Amino acid sequence: MKGLFEAAKGVLDCAVPEDKVALTRRASDALRDGRLALDDDGIPPLPITAPGRPAKPRLVMPRKVPQRGLGSDEGRAALVHAVAHIEFNAINLAWDAVYRFRDMPNDYYRDWVGVAHDESRHFTMLSARLAQLGHAYGDFDAHDGLWEMAVKTAGSCLARMALVPRVLEARGLDVTPGMIARLRSVGDDTTADILEIILREEVPHVAAGTRWFRWCCGREDRDPDTTFAALLREYVPGGLRGPFNLEARRAAGFGDAELSELVKA
Repeated sequence: MKGLFEAAKGVLDCAVPEDKVALTRRASDALRDGRLALDDDGIPPLPITAPGRPAKPRLVMPRKVPQRGLGSDEGRAALVHAVAHIEFNAINLAWDAVYRFRDMPNDYYRDWVGVAHDESRHFTMLSARLAQLGHAYGDFDAHDGLWEMAVKTAGSCLARMALVPRVLEARGLDVTPGMIARLRSVGDDTTADILEIILREEVPHVAAGTRWFRWCCGREDRDPDTTFAALLREYVPGGLRGPFNLEARRAAGFGDAELSELVKA
């Protein structure tokens, strides 16, 4: 029986998006069916490097990613591409959370394999929408902010859970409702409907980050609220810009103290 960590490394190394999606689904099915061993194989994870990804999109600084209006097919395609890039990164982030942190309960690994499966489906839906708009993944520039935070938190599962799902990925909970409203205002209900699905399914993904962040805090005898506030100050010194989707964040497990800290940060 192939081991989970070997499977995770295989998905991470894969550079072809369609193959990465297929490997994700195969591994998820194997884990569900008991054909993928959860036992540690005794081989420690390699130092974190860039995951397998195609030559395009070209990665640039966030401020150099062009902003386009939604009044044209090109502008809507650019938005869909930006979200597809986030979802592609999210596949890698979920698998790295599996591969890198070896001393977690089995439910932790099941959670993140499930997240990877969802993200692969989101990426597939967005890729199909891009094709309808006359484009493909890689046609627009993108940035690498999500993976940069993965590198910074590679040494701590606690920091990873706090800062990737609960800060960076949770931004999707904040900004997606506005994107949906703008898309519907220009008559693009097809894209808006896809984003509605993604928004609904991202809440439990962020909730998984909450669950395992708090579990890690318990293991280290740390207070979650003060720890989260300290990590925000350390890793996001410029703070987060609102508005915040407080209802969705509460559904994802954020407490009042944490939400207050976010608004203040």
